[in-house]
Amino acid sequence: MRNPDRIISDKFDVAVVGAGIVGASIALWVQQERKKVLLLDGQAPGSATSYGNACTVATYACVPINSPSIFRRLPKLIVSTSSPLRIDWWYALSHLPWHLAFLRNCTNARVNAISHNLATLLQLTHAGLDPLVKLSGAGHCFSAEQGIYYVFSSADGYRAARKETEARRRYGSAITELSEAEFKQREPGVTMPIYRVLLFEGTKFLRNPKKLVEHYVDQLIRDGGTFRQQQVLAVSPDAGGVNVELENKTVIRCDKLVIAAGAWSGEISGSGAENLPLDTERGYHIQFSDLGHLLRSPVAWVEGGFYATPMELGLRLAGTVELAGLQNKPNQGRVDYLIRSAHKMFGAIGMPDDTWLGFRPTFPDALPVIGPSPRSANILFAFGHQHVGITLGGATGKLIADLVSNRQPEIDLSPFGAERFNRH
Repeated sequence: MRNPDRIISDKFDVAVVGAGIVGASIALWVQQERKKVLLLDGQAPGSATSYGNACTVATYACVPINSPSIFRRLPKLIVSTSSPLRIDWWYALSHLPWHLAFLRNCTNARVNAISHNLATLLQLTHAGLDPLVKLSGAGHCFSAEQGIYYVFSSADGYRAARKETEARRRYGSAITELSEAEFKQREPGVTMPIYRVLLFEGTKFLRNPKKLVEHYVDQLIRDGGTFRQQQVLAVSPDAGGVNVELENKTVIRCDKLVIAAGAWSGEISGSGAENLPLDTERGYHIQFSDLGHLLRSPVAWVEGGFYATPMELGLRLAGTVELAGLQNKPNQGRVDYLIRSAHKMFGAIGMPDDTWLGFRPTFPDALPVIGPSPRSANILFAFGHQHVGITLGGATGKLIADLVSNRQPEIDLSPFGAERFNRH
Protein backbone atom coordinates (compact mmCIF):
# COMPACT_ATOMS: atom_id res chain seq x y z
CA MET A 1 0.00 0.00 0.00
CA ARG A 2 1.57 3.24 -1.08
CA ASN A 3 -0.08 5.38 1.62
CA PRO A 4 -0.60 3.20 4.69
CA ASP A 5 -1.74 6.12 6.85
CA ARG A 6 -4.68 6.97 4.60
CA ILE A 7 -8.03 6.91 6.41
CA ILE A 8 -10.07 3.74 5.93
CA SER A 9 -13.50 4.63 4.54
CA ASP A 10 -15.38 1.34 5.03
CA LYS A 11 -15.05 -2.09 6.60
CA PHE A 12 -16.32 -5.37 5.11
CA ASP A 13 -16.10 -9.02 6.03
CA VAL A 14 -15.13 -9.98 2.48
CA ALA A 15 -14.20 -7.92 -0.59
CA VAL A 16 -14.16 -9.54 -4.03
CA VAL A 17 -12.18 -7.98 -6.86
CA GLY A 18 -13.71 -8.70 -10.26
CA ALA A 19 -17.38 -8.51 -11.28
CA GLY A 20 -17.32 -11.07 -14.05
CA ILE A 21 -19.09 -14.40 -13.71
CA VAL A 22 -16.45 -15.83 -11.36
CA GLY A 23 -16.31 -12.81 -9.04
CA ALA A 24 -20.07 -12.29 -8.98
CA SER A 25 -20.61 -15.99 -8.21
CA ILE A 26 -18.10 -15.80 -5.36
CA ALA A 27 -19.71 -12.69 -3.91
CA LEU A 28 -23.17 -14.28 -3.93
CA TRP A 29 -21.98 -17.58 -2.45
CA VAL A 30 -19.99 -15.83 0.29
CA GLN A 31 -23.01 -13.67 1.11
CA GLN A 32 -24.93 -16.87 1.93
CA GLU A 33 -22.43 -17.28 4.78
CA ARG A 34 -23.95 -14.13 6.36
CA LYS A 35 -20.94 -12.05 5.45
CA LYS A 36 -20.92 -8.33 4.65
CA VAL A 37 -19.67 -8.42 1.06
CA LEU A 38 -18.20 -5.76 -1.25
CA LEU A 39 -17.79 -6.47 -4.98
CA LEU A 40 -15.31 -4.26 -6.86
CA ASP A 41 -14.57 -3.75 -10.54
CA GLY A 42 -13.44 -0.85 -12.68
CA GLN A 43 -16.02 -1.87 -15.31
CA ALA A 44 -19.73 -2.62 -15.18
CA PRO A 45 -20.66 -6.17 -14.07
CA GLY A 46 -20.28 -8.80 -16.77
CA SER A 47 -18.97 -6.35 -19.37
CA ALA A 48 -15.49 -7.81 -19.98
CA THR A 49 -14.60 -11.45 -20.73
CA SER A 50 -17.93 -12.68 -19.33
CA TYR A 51 -19.76 -10.68 -22.00
CA GLY A 52 -18.31 -11.98 -25.24
CA ASN A 53 -17.87 -15.72 -24.74
CA ALA A 54 -19.49 -18.69 -26.49
CA CYS A 55 -22.20 -18.98 -23.77
CA THR A 56 -21.87 -22.72 -23.18
CA VAL A 57 -22.04 -24.50 -19.82
CA ALA A 58 -19.29 -26.86 -20.92
CA THR A 59 -19.38 -29.67 -18.35
CA TYR A 60 -17.52 -31.81 -20.91
CA ALA A 61 -14.50 -29.43 -21.09
CA CYS A 62 -12.03 -31.62 -19.20
CA VAL A 63 -9.56 -31.68 -22.12
CA PRO A 64 -7.13 -28.75 -21.96
CA ILE A 65 -5.77 -26.80 -24.90
CA ASN A 66 -2.44 -28.41 -23.96
CA SER A 67 -2.00 -31.47 -26.16
CA PRO A 68 0.82 -33.86 -27.09
CA SER A 69 -0.13 -33.26 -30.73
CA ILE A 70 0.87 -29.61 -30.44
CA PHE A 71 4.49 -30.47 -31.25
CA ARG A 72 3.45 -32.02 -34.56
CA ARG A 73 0.78 -29.47 -35.43
CA LEU A 74 2.49 -26.28 -34.30
CA PRO A 75 4.38 -25.39 -37.53
CA LYS A 76 1.19 -25.62 -39.62
CA LEU A 77 -0.96 -23.89 -37.02
CA ILE A 78 1.26 -20.84 -36.67
CA VAL A 79 1.87 -20.06 -40.35
CA SER A 80 -1.61 -20.64 -41.77
CA THR A 81 -4.07 -17.74 -42.05
CA SER A 82 -6.85 -20.31 -41.75
CA SER A 83 -5.61 -21.58 -38.39
CA PRO A 84 -7.63 -21.12 -35.17
CA LEU A 85 -4.33 -20.40 -33.38
CA ARG A 86 -2.15 -17.32 -33.81
CA ILE A 87 1.05 -16.50 -31.93
CA ASP A 88 2.56 -13.04 -31.81
CA TRP A 89 6.24 -13.97 -31.99
CA TRP A 90 7.56 -10.74 -30.49
CA TYR A 91 5.24 -11.27 -27.55
CA ALA A 92 6.17 -14.95 -27.28
CA LEU A 93 9.90 -14.19 -27.19
CA SER A 94 9.41 -11.56 -24.50
CA HIS A 95 7.33 -14.02 -22.43
CA LEU A 96 9.33 -17.15 -23.19
CA PRO A 97 9.08 -18.79 -19.72
CA TRP A 98 5.27 -18.98 -19.95
CA HIS A 99 5.36 -20.56 -23.41
CA LEU A 100 8.02 -23.07 -22.41
CA ALA A 101 5.99 -23.98 -19.32
CA PHE A 102 2.95 -24.45 -21.55
CA LEU A 103 4.88 -26.88 -23.75
CA ARG A 104 6.09 -28.80 -20.68
CA ASN A 105 2.42 -29.35 -19.86
CA CYS A 106 1.75 -30.90 -23.29
CA THR A 107 3.13 -34.37 -22.50
CA ASN A 108 0.74 -37.30 -22.23
CA ALA A 109 1.32 -37.62 -18.50
CA ARG A 110 0.70 -33.95 -17.80
CA VAL A 111 -2.38 -33.75 -20.04
CA ASN A 112 -3.88 -36.79 -18.30
CA ALA A 113 -3.29 -35.22 -14.88
CA ILE A 114 -4.72 -31.87 -16.00
CA SER A 115 -7.81 -33.59 -17.45
CA HIS A 116 -8.37 -35.43 -14.18
CA ASN A 117 -8.16 -32.21 -12.17
CA LEU A 118 -10.42 -30.30 -14.54
CA ALA A 119 -12.95 -33.12 -14.44
CA THR A 120 -12.93 -33.01 -10.65
CA LEU A 121 -13.87 -29.32 -10.77
CA LEU A 122 -16.41 -29.79 -13.54
CA GLN A 123 -18.29 -32.34 -11.45
CA LEU A 124 -19.21 -29.42 -9.16
CA THR A 125 -20.65 -27.30 -11.98
CA HIS A 126 -24.34 -27.63 -11.23
CA ALA A 127 -23.94 -27.69 -7.45
CA GLY A 128 -22.31 -24.29 -7.80
CA LEU A 129 -24.40 -22.84 -10.63
CA ASP A 130 -27.99 -23.95 -10.09
CA PRO A 131 -28.56 -22.51 -6.58
CA LEU A 132 -27.35 -19.08 -7.73
CA VAL A 133 -29.59 -19.14 -10.80
CA LYS A 134 -32.57 -20.00 -8.62
CA LEU A 135 -31.69 -17.44 -5.94
CA SER A 136 -31.27 -14.60 -8.45
CA GLY A 137 -34.24 -15.53 -10.66
CA ALA A 138 -31.97 -15.84 -13.69
CA GLY A 139 -33.40 -19.01 -15.21
CA HIS A 140 -34.62 -17.09 -18.26
CA CYS A 141 -30.99 -16.28 -19.17
CA PHE A 142 -30.61 -19.92 -20.29
CA SER A 143 -32.09 -21.48 -23.39
CA ALA A 144 -34.85 -24.06 -23.08
CA GLU A 145 -32.95 -26.10 -25.67
CA GLN A 146 -30.45 -28.65 -24.40
CA GLY A 147 -27.47 -30.23 -26.09
CA ILE A 148 -24.28 -28.83 -27.61
CA TYR A 149 -22.75 -30.13 -30.85
CA TYR A 150 -19.16 -30.75 -31.93
CA VAL A 151 -19.02 -31.01 -35.72
CA PHE A 152 -16.07 -32.40 -37.65
CA SER A 153 -15.65 -31.41 -41.27
CA SER A 154 -13.06 -34.09 -42.01
CA ALA A 155 -12.25 -37.71 -41.16
CA ASP A 156 -8.76 -36.60 -40.09
CA GLY A 157 -10.18 -34.12 -37.59
CA TYR A 158 -12.56 -36.71 -36.18
CA ARG A 159 -9.83 -39.32 -35.81
CA ALA A 160 -7.43 -36.82 -34.23
CA ALA A 161 -10.02 -36.04 -31.53
CA ARG A 162 -10.77 -39.68 -30.70
CA LYS A 163 -8.56 -39.79 -27.61
CA GLU A 164 -10.09 -36.56 -26.30
CA THR A 165 -13.59 -37.89 -26.89
CA GLU A 166 -12.73 -41.03 -24.94
CA ALA A 167 -11.47 -38.88 -22.06
CA ARG A 168 -14.70 -36.89 -22.00
CA ARG A 169 -16.74 -40.10 -21.88
CA ARG A 170 -14.50 -41.53 -19.19
CA TYR A 171 -15.18 -38.52 -16.99
CA GLY A 172 -18.92 -38.75 -17.36
CA SER A 173 -20.03 -36.87 -20.49
CA ALA A 174 -23.00 -38.44 -22.28
CA ILE A 175 -22.06 -38.29 -25.96
CA THR A 176 -24.16 -39.41 -28.91
CA GLU A 177 -22.65 -39.67 -32.39
CA LEU A 178 -24.73 -38.38 -35.30
CA SER A 179 -24.39 -38.60 -39.06
CA GLU A 180 -24.48 -35.51 -41.23
CA ALA A 181 -28.08 -36.23 -42.19
CA GLU A 182 -29.19 -36.73 -38.58
CA PHE A 183 -27.50 -33.51 -37.53
CA LYS A 184 -28.92 -31.42 -40.37
CA GLN A 185 -32.42 -32.61 -39.57
CA ARG A 186 -31.91 -30.90 -36.22
CA GLU A 187 -29.84 -27.94 -37.42
CA PRO A 188 -30.69 -27.27 -41.09
CA GLY A 189 -29.11 -23.81 -40.94
CA VAL A 190 -25.63 -25.36 -41.14
CA THR A 191 -24.90 -25.83 -44.84
CA MET A 192 -21.24 -26.93 -44.94
CA PRO A 193 -20.30 -30.59 -45.55
CA ILE A 194 -19.87 -32.54 -42.30
CA TYR A 195 -18.09 -35.82 -41.65
CA ARG A 196 -19.33 -36.66 -38.15
CA VAL A 197 -21.05 -34.97 -35.18
CA LEU A 198 -20.86 -35.43 -31.42
CA LEU A 199 -23.87 -34.37 -29.35
CA PHE A 200 -23.18 -33.64 -25.68
CA GLU A 201 -26.48 -34.67 -24.16
CA GLY A 202 -28.10 -32.66 -21.36
CA THR A 203 -25.81 -29.65 -21.63
CA LYS A 204 -27.20 -26.13 -21.63
CA PHE A 205 -26.22 -22.66 -22.78
CA LEU A 206 -26.87 -19.02 -22.07
CA ARG A 207 -28.90 -16.67 -24.19
CA ASN A 208 -27.21 -13.64 -22.61
CA PRO A 209 -24.22 -14.11 -20.27
CA LYS A 210 -23.98 -10.44 -19.27
CA LYS A 211 -27.57 -10.52 -18.01
CA LEU A 212 -26.73 -13.52 -15.83
CA VAL A 213 -23.94 -11.59 -14.12
CA GLU A 214 -26.22 -8.57 -13.73
CA HIS A 215 -28.85 -10.76 -12.04
CA TYR A 216 -26.24 -12.02 -9.59
CA VAL A 217 -25.07 -8.53 -8.72
CA ASP A 218 -28.63 -7.24 -8.37
CA GLN A 219 -29.36 -10.09 -5.95
CA LEU A 220 -26.19 -9.34 -4.01
CA ILE A 221 -27.35 -5.74 -3.56
CA ARG A 222 -30.94 -6.70 -2.68
CA ASP A 223 -29.56 -8.88 0.10
CA GLY A 224 -27.44 -6.10 1.57
CA GLY A 225 -24.21 -6.44 -0.39
CA THR A 226 -22.38 -3.60 -2.12
CA PHE A 227 -21.02 -3.12 -5.63
CA ARG A 228 -18.61 -0.29 -6.39
CA GLN A 229 -17.38 0.44 -9.89
CA GLN A 230 -13.84 1.19 -8.79
CA GLN A 231 -10.55 -0.25 -9.96
CA VAL A 232 -8.34 -1.73 -7.27
CA LEU A 233 -4.84 -0.26 -7.41
CA ALA A 234 -3.04 -2.03 -4.57
CA VAL A 235 -3.64 -4.16 -1.50
CA SER A 236 -1.79 -4.51 1.79
CA PRO A 237 -2.42 -7.56 3.98
CA ASP A 238 -1.63 -7.86 7.66
CA ALA A 239 -2.43 -10.30 10.45
CA GLY A 240 -5.96 -8.95 10.91
CA GLY A 241 -7.11 -8.44 7.34
CA VAL A 242 -6.38 -6.49 4.17
CA ASN A 243 -6.37 -2.80 3.21
CA VAL A 244 -7.53 -2.17 -0.35
CA GLU A 245 -6.67 1.04 -2.21
CA LEU A 246 -9.16 2.13 -4.87
CA GLU A 247 -8.69 4.38 -7.88
CA ASN A 248 -10.60 7.22 -6.17
CA LYS A 249 -7.84 7.16 -3.51
CA THR A 250 -10.08 5.78 -0.78
CA VAL A 251 -9.07 2.74 1.24
CA ILE A 252 -11.42 0.01 2.39
CA ARG A 253 -10.70 -2.65 4.99
CA CYS A 254 -11.77 -6.29 4.81
CA ASP A 255 -11.14 -9.44 6.81
CA LYS A 256 -10.70 -11.47 3.62
CA LEU A 257 -9.95 -10.34 0.08
CA VAL A 258 -10.71 -12.50 -2.97
CA ILE A 259 -8.88 -11.77 -6.22
CA ALA A 260 -11.14 -12.85 -9.10
CA ALA A 261 -10.18 -10.28 -11.73
CA GLY A 262 -9.47 -12.76 -14.51
CA ALA A 263 -6.63 -11.84 -16.83
CA TRP A 264 -6.09 -8.60 -14.90
CA SER A 265 -5.53 -10.32 -11.54
CA GLY A 266 -1.77 -10.05 -11.82
CA GLU A 267 -1.93 -6.28 -12.11
CA ILE A 268 -3.09 -5.80 -8.51
CA SER A 269 -0.02 -4.77 -6.58
CA GLY A 270 0.64 -6.43 -3.24
CA SER A 271 -1.67 -9.44 -3.59
CA GLY A 272 0.95 -11.98 -4.61
CA ALA A 273 -0.87 -12.60 -7.89
CA GLU A 274 1.69 -10.45 -9.70
CA ASN A 275 4.25 -13.23 -9.14
CA LEU A 276 2.26 -16.00 -10.81
CA PRO A 277 2.64 -17.12 -14.47
CA LEU A 278 -0.73 -15.76 -15.57
CA ASP A 279 -1.22 -14.88 -19.21
CA THR A 280 -4.15 -14.61 -21.58
CA GLU A 281 -5.60 -16.49 -24.51
CA ARG A 282 -7.16 -13.74 -26.57
CA GLY A 283 -10.50 -14.77 -28.07
CA TYR A 284 -12.67 -13.03 -30.64
CA HIS A 285 -16.30 -13.00 -31.57
CA ILE A 286 -18.38 -11.76 -34.47
CA GLN A 287 -22.14 -11.32 -34.21
CA PHE A 288 -25.04 -11.18 -36.65
CA SER A 289 -27.92 -9.52 -34.81
CA ASP A 290 -30.73 -10.83 -37.05
CA LEU A 291 -29.55 -14.42 -37.58
CA GLY A 292 -30.13 -16.08 -34.21
CA HIS A 293 -32.82 -18.23 -35.85
CA LEU A 294 -30.23 -20.16 -37.89
CA LEU A 295 -29.45 -22.47 -34.96
CA ARG A 296 -31.33 -24.05 -32.08
CA SER A 297 -28.24 -25.02 -30.06
CA PRO A 298 -24.53 -24.13 -30.04
CA VAL A 299 -22.42 -25.81 -32.70
CA ALA A 300 -18.64 -26.02 -32.31
CA TRP A 301 -16.72 -26.51 -35.54
CA VAL A 302 -13.81 -28.43 -34.03
CA GLU A 303 -11.27 -27.91 -36.81
CA GLY A 304 -12.23 -24.24 -36.94
CA GLY A 305 -11.71 -23.66 -33.21
CA PHE A 306 -14.93 -21.76 -32.50
CA TYR A 307 -18.59 -22.07 -31.48
CA ALA A 308 -21.62 -20.70 -33.28
CA THR A 309 -24.29 -19.91 -30.68
CA PRO A 310 -27.88 -18.66 -31.07
CA MET A 311 -28.42 -15.87 -28.57
CA GLU A 312 -30.84 -13.21 -27.50
CA LEU A 313 -28.40 -10.84 -29.26
CA GLY A 314 -28.32 -12.82 -32.51
CA LEU A 315 -25.93 -15.42 -33.93
CA ARG A 316 -22.48 -15.28 -32.33
CA LEU A 317 -19.32 -16.99 -33.57
CA ALA A 318 -16.83 -17.00 -30.71
CA GLY A 319 -13.48 -18.63 -30.18
CA THR A 320 -9.99 -19.07 -31.64
CA VAL A 321 -6.82 -18.53 -29.60
CA GLU A 322 -4.35 -15.70 -30.00
CA LEU A 323 -1.28 -15.50 -27.78
CA ALA A 324 -0.47 -11.80 -27.79
CA GLY A 325 -1.07 -10.46 -24.26
CA LEU A 326 -3.34 -7.80 -22.81
CA GLN A 327 -1.88 -4.69 -24.42
CA ASN A 328 -1.68 -5.45 -28.15
CA LYS A 329 -4.41 -4.06 -30.38
CA PRO A 330 -7.17 -6.28 -31.81
CA ASN A 331 -6.06 -8.31 -34.80
CA GLN A 332 -8.30 -7.80 -37.81
CA GLY A 333 -6.95 -11.02 -39.28
CA ARG A 334 -8.68 -12.99 -36.49
CA VAL A 335 -11.97 -11.25 -37.24
CA ASP A 336 -11.57 -11.94 -40.96
CA TYR A 337 -10.91 -15.60 -40.17
CA LEU A 338 -14.20 -15.84 -38.27
CA ILE A 339 -16.09 -14.09 -41.06
CA ARG A 340 -14.71 -16.52 -43.66
CA SER A 341 -15.60 -19.41 -41.36
CA ALA A 342 -19.15 -18.11 -40.91
CA HIS A 343 -19.64 -18.04 -44.68
CA LYS A 344 -18.30 -21.59 -45.01
CA MET A 345 -20.58 -22.80 -42.23
CA PHE A 346 -23.82 -20.98 -43.10
CA GLY A 347 -23.45 -19.72 -46.67
CA ALA A 348 -23.72 -16.11 -47.85
CA ILE A 349 -25.04 -14.53 -44.64
CA GLY A 350 -23.48 -11.10 -45.10
CA MET A 351 -21.24 -9.24 -42.70
CA PRO A 352 -21.41 -9.14 -38.89
CA ASP A 353 -22.63 -6.01 -37.12
CA ASP A 354 -20.53 -6.55 -34.00
CA THR A 355 -16.97 -7.71 -33.34
CA TRP A 356 -15.21 -8.17 -30.02
CA LEU A 357 -11.89 -9.13 -28.43
CA GLY A 358 -11.73 -10.71 -24.96
CA PHE A 359 -9.03 -12.04 -22.67
CA ARG A 360 -9.23 -15.55 -21.22
CA PRO A 361 -7.06 -15.80 -18.09
CA THR A 362 -4.77 -18.80 -18.52
CA PHE A 363 -1.96 -20.53 -16.67
CA PRO A 364 0.53 -22.79 -18.50
CA ASP A 365 -1.18 -25.88 -17.07
CA ALA A 366 -4.74 -24.76 -17.98
CA LEU A 367 -5.89 -25.01 -14.34
CA PRO A 368 -7.25 -22.08 -12.33
CA VAL A 369 -5.74 -20.95 -9.06
CA ILE A 370 -8.22 -21.46 -6.21
CA GLY A 371 -6.94 -20.96 -2.68
CA PRO A 372 -4.84 -18.70 -0.47
CA SER A 373 -2.18 -16.32 -1.71
CA PRO A 374 1.41 -17.12 -0.72
CA ARG A 375 1.50 -13.49 0.48
CA SER A 376 -1.23 -13.86 3.09
CA ALA A 377 -3.90 -16.30 4.24
CA ASN A 378 -6.29 -13.32 4.23
CA ILE A 379 -6.05 -13.09 0.44
CA LEU A 380 -7.72 -15.80 -1.64
CA PHE A 381 -7.14 -16.39 -5.34
CA ALA A 382 -9.85 -17.43 -7.81
CA PHE A 383 -8.72 -16.81 -11.39
CA GLY A 384 -7.21 -18.50 -14.44
CA HIS A 385 -10.32 -20.36 -15.65
CA GLN A 386 -9.27 -20.16 -19.34
CA HIS A 387 -12.25 -21.28 -21.48
CA VAL A 388 -14.54 -22.40 -18.64
CA GLY A 389 -15.27 -19.34 -16.50
CA ILE A 390 -19.00 -19.43 -17.25
CA THR A 391 -19.03 -23.14 -16.48
CA LEU A 392 -16.98 -23.05 -13.28
CA GLY A 393 -17.86 -19.66 -11.81
CA GLY A 394 -20.47 -21.11 -9.45
CA ALA A 395 -18.32 -24.06 -8.40
CA THR A 396 -15.45 -21.70 -7.66
CA GLY A 397 -17.74 -19.48 -5.61
CA LYS A 398 -18.90 -22.41 -3.53
CA LEU A 399 -15.31 -23.51 -2.85
CA ILE A 400 -14.23 -19.98 -1.88
CA ALA A 401 -17.22 -19.72 0.48
CA ASP A 402 -15.96 -22.88 2.19
CA LEU A 403 -12.50 -21.36 2.61
CA VAL A 404 -13.89 -18.06 3.91
CA SER A 405 -15.88 -19.97 6.52
CA ASN A 406 -12.97 -22.26 7.43
CA ARG A 407 -14.77 -25.36 6.16
CA GLN A 408 -13.05 -28.21 4.39
CA PRO A 409 -13.94 -27.95 0.66
CA GLU A 410 -15.51 -31.04 -0.84
CA ILE A 411 -12.56 -31.57 -3.20
CA ASP A 412 -8.82 -31.44 -2.69
CA LEU A 413 -7.69 -27.96 -3.76
CA SER A 414 -3.95 -28.70 -3.78
CA PRO A 415 -3.85 -29.18 -7.60
CA PHE A 416 -5.22 -25.62 -7.90
CA GLY A 417 -2.98 -23.98 -5.32
CA ALA A 418 -0.64 -21.12 -6.21
CA GLU A 419 2.25 -23.01 -4.61
CA ARG A 420 2.19 -25.56 -7.47
CA PHE A 421 4.28 -23.18 -9.56
CA ASN A 422 7.11 -23.43 -7.05
CA ARG A 423 7.33 -27.17 -7.72
CA HIS A 424 8.36 -26.82 -11.38
